[in-house]
Amino acid sequence: MDNWWRDFLTFKKYITPIVMPAVFWIGVAIAIIMGLITIIEGAQARVGADARLIAWGIIILFLGPLFVRILCELVMTFFHRED
Repeated sequence: MDNWWRDFLTFKKYITPIVMPAVFWIGVAIAIIMGLITIIEGAQARVGADARLIAWGIIILFLGPLFVRILCELVMTFFHRED
């Protein structure tokens, strides 16, 4: 335990690689929920706006998790270390 704490304080042990999977899955859940909410709002909207909202919801549903993954990988590149 003491060695881990020393590695943490001297930046030999990074937190980001440990935390990033949780951040990724939270982001994916948020993107899916936002996509579903947008689709539901499109289904309940007046004529004309509904098709656009449904299309945006489908786009968010599929491209949202991809965007979250790209952002997480971008953050991870800052913490990549060659040993």
